[in-house]
Amino acid sequence: MAMKYLGAYMMAVLGGKESPTAADIKTILEAGGISYEEEMINTLCEKMEGKQVSEMIATGMTKFAACGGGGGGGGGGGGGAAPAAAGGDAGAKEEKKVVEEEEEEEMEFDLFG
Repeated sequence: MAMKYLGAYMMAVLGGKESPTAADIKTILEAGGISYEEEMINTLCEKMEGKQVSEMIATGMTKFAACGGGGGGGGGGGGGAAPAAAGGDAGAKEEKKVVEEEEEEEMEFDLFG
């Protein structure tokens, strides 16, 4: 099921509808110029019948938390030393750029002067 249907359903809930109808979802999607399939909207409404969005989100969060997380944070620790070592070279690079700019300026005066 596409997220556009779930998003429209939750927008209707945020708008004050505890149990949005298919017509509510269609109205939201049409307002955004989004195409839809009536079957998908009807399926969503059937699956959500008698359920509260807040309860569904809470249930989903516990399942998500059980999967664990992380795994992406381990590689960030090694970056601290490299900038300190490169800091001494930065001044030399800046001086080099200044020299190149001066040479270019001299060339422009020679070409047009």
